[in-house]
Amino acid sequence: MIVLEKNAQKILTDSGGVQKEAYFYQVPCITLREETEWVETVTDGWNCIVGADYQKILTAIEDFSPDTPQQGHYGDGNASEKLSQLIDSYD
Repeated sequence: MIVLEKNAQKILTDSGGVQKEAYFYQVPCITLREETEWVETVTDGWNCIVGADYQKILTAIEDFSPDTPQQGHYGDGNASEKLSQLIDSYD
């Protein structure tokens, strides 16, 4: 599943977990629900909510594309390296 998500052009899902994974992999996400628990992915412009509306889904598939870089709401992916350096500094 991760390989598919990383290599997707866009992801359509109703899964909250997949929405967040799409954000991690910098893949635009189209959410097939009326709301999301990951509102920062929407405000950041990398997730759009279309619900079950057929026309909104088609429009999003054709037109939705993030136009701004991600804001890094979930960190930069280097936490383990930073923690390791911090622990090493106590020697």
